[in-house]
Amino acid sequence: MAAVVAATALKGRGARNARVLRGILAGATANKASHNRTRALQSHSSPEGKEEPEPLSPELEYIPRKRGKNPMKAVGLAWAIGFPCGILLFILTKREVDKDRVKQMKARQNMRLSNTGEYSLYTRTWLGYLFYRQQLRRARNRYPKGHSKTQPRLFNGVKVLPIPVLSDNYSYLIIDTQAQLAVAVDPSDPRAVQASIEKEGVTLVAILCTHKHWDHSGGNRDLSRRHRDCRVYGSPQDGIPYLTHPLCHQDVVSVGRLQIRALATPGHTQGHLVYLLDGEPYKGPSCLFSGDLLFLSGCGRTFEGNAETMLSSLDTVLGLGDDTLLWPGHEYAEENLGFAGVVEPENLARERKMQWVQRQRLERKGTCPSTLGEERSYNPFLRTHCLALQEALGPGPGPTGDDDYSRAQLLEELRRLKDMHKSK
Repeated sequence: MAAVVAATALKGRGARNARVLRGILAGATANKASHNRTRALQSHSSPEGKEEPEPLSPELEYIPRKRGKNPMKAVGLAWAIGFPCGILLFILTKREVDKDRVKQMKARQNMRLSNTGEYSLYTRTWLGYLFYRQQLRRARNRYPKGHSKTQPRLFNGVKVLPIPVLSDNYSYLIIDTQAQLAVAVDPSDPRAVQASIEKEGVTLVAILCTHKHWDHSGGNRDLSRRHRDCRVYGSPQDGIPYLTHPLCHQDVVSVGRLQIRALATPGHTQGHLVYLLDGEPYKGPSCLFSGDLLFLSGCGRTFEGNAETMLSSLDTVLGLGDDTLLWPGHEYAEENLGFAGVVEPENLARERKMQWVQRQRLERKGTCPSTLGEERSYNPFLRTHCLALQEALGPGPGPTGDDDYSRAQLLEELRRLKDMHKSK
């Protein structure tokens, strides 16, 4: 075909055009021969003897062949996304678990703030005293007549007068009405206590301090300076401000007809004391002034002890008679009974007491005293021997079957739950 074209060109266009066409044909022939040699070399060099496809002309468009869907692609994608997400979820979950463990650990230590700067500042420096003074000013402005209306109890020649102070504390005057002598218990507001002394027309001869916290001992200085013959009693282990007469367990303070026994009840503080007024001399019930050891349906926090120490102190109180009147250091009745309803919702004695307390508080009346017999029926902190509470909250028997161990663990759990209940 190429020869025919060349001949035709020679005839029609002359010798010059013929030479050009011969050159073109010669180049095309050489290119074809070179291409054939390259293919032959590639076929010989291929280990399988397969021919390579011819290269496509630059003018042609390359259209890639569609591959089939890979069924493992979705699995790989899910793994690529799910694995790091799972790791992240594990880390976050572990962090939450760790937070819960830390919270439980702190609660089981029952907020032992004695090892923290906050508690040390309050109890061991003048900053705590300044904080107490600020609380005192605010309470006087808010409650000029006291946070609650109280009623004295008059027995055969003995009078117990509750004095509402600060925002929820109680101080007490114990008066020998025949000798007109008085003993003040935890006089945190010296102005309020002095007003009651003057109203009753008695002479203050002694101050009984349950523990060192300023909301119980803050009035010691002013009252002891005002009443020169007044003695300040308390535990030497507790750092009572202006202490003059240290007391130990079972020591007795005598004022007129009053016979008042000190009982060591550590736990809330290291040297916490409660005071038991013997009812025999005046033919009446004994009276327990419990400070921050025991409240109506509650107990104090273990700042400077552990659950075993607090359990032993509560057992000291449990050994007293059921008719003993309980005069606590705070007005916590409604809150405490609310918590008792959470841990023992079917306790009918608690329900009846709660209804009475709510009626009292609607009229801002005080709820003390109760009796130890009542407290045994609804106060969960005095009911660690109760099988229902042990089954619901307790850790079970101790490693050696020790009942006291189980009761201490239950008491610790109750205190933890109470702290959480209060923070809600």
